[in-house]
Amino acid sequence: MATALFVCRHNAGRSQMSAALFEGAAQGRHRALSAGTEADPEGRVHPQVVEVMRELGIDLGERRPQRLSPELAEQADVVVTMGCGDACPYVPGTRYLDWELEDPKGRPVDDVRATRDDIARMVEALLAELDAAAG
Repeated sequence: MATALFVCRHNAGRSQMSAALFEGAAQGRHRALSAGTEADPEGRVHPQVVEVMRELGIDLGERRPQRLSPELAEQADVVVTMGCGDACPYVPGTRYLDWELEDPKGRPVDDVRATRDDIARMVEALLAELDAAAG
């Protein structure tokens, strides 16, 4: 079982969607964590993100953003970054991927939905790689 850590700036959008989609698609084969490099000023997942994830039957309304710590990063086999730049900690021996995705904060729901669908495709590709490696 591999652990994937999804990291964005505030842990209120992209990383939350990624972790939830990963958890659902992995069906217990792998584990997902998510965090942000900065504290989210609102302390909640963006409303548009909650809305588009509910369309898939995934409720993120009760999730709370958490700040990235070195201890959290050390749990990961793969770290997927999304717009956090140099603020992400480096853990030797850990694989890093960078997904270029638009921050959903304040974006129209249709744009957030498109980001969600992009994330779903990227998650499927990552899971295929992890499953092949576990082989």
